[in-house]
Amino acid sequence: QEQLVESGGGLVQAGGSLRLSCAASGFIFGRYAMGWFRQAPGKEREFVAAMSRNGGSTNYADAMKGRFTASRDNAKNTVYLQMNSLKPEDTAVYYCKALDTGYWGRGTQVTVSS
Repeated sequence: QEQLVESGGGLVQAGGSLRLSCAASGFIFGRYAMGWFRQAPGKEREFVAAMSRNGGSTNYADAMKGRFTASRDNAKNTVYLQMNSLKPEDTAVYYCKALDTGYWGRGTQVTVSS
C-alpha cells in the first residue's frame, strides 16, 4: 500500500528554521518527481516546491525561493524540506506528494509565531 508520512513540523519563532521529512513506502519512489505543498487555515492548498526523480532539478514557489530547500534521498525513500527564515505567514499544514499520482501524505503542522 502506497504511503507517505511527513514529520518534523512544530512551533517555531519567526526567523527560525525547521526541517520536514517525508518517508515513502509501497511504491517505487525513485520513479516519481516529488512535491511539497501547504495549506493554511481558510486557504487553498498551494505549491511549495518540487524535485525531479533524482533530485537534480528543483523549483520553488516565488515566496519560498531563497528560504526553503527541497531535497531527496532515494536510498532512504525520503524527501526533505529545509525551511529557514520562517515567517508567520508560513504557518500551514505541509504535505508531500508523489507528483503525477494521487499519493499524498497526511501532513505535518508548522506554526510560526511572531
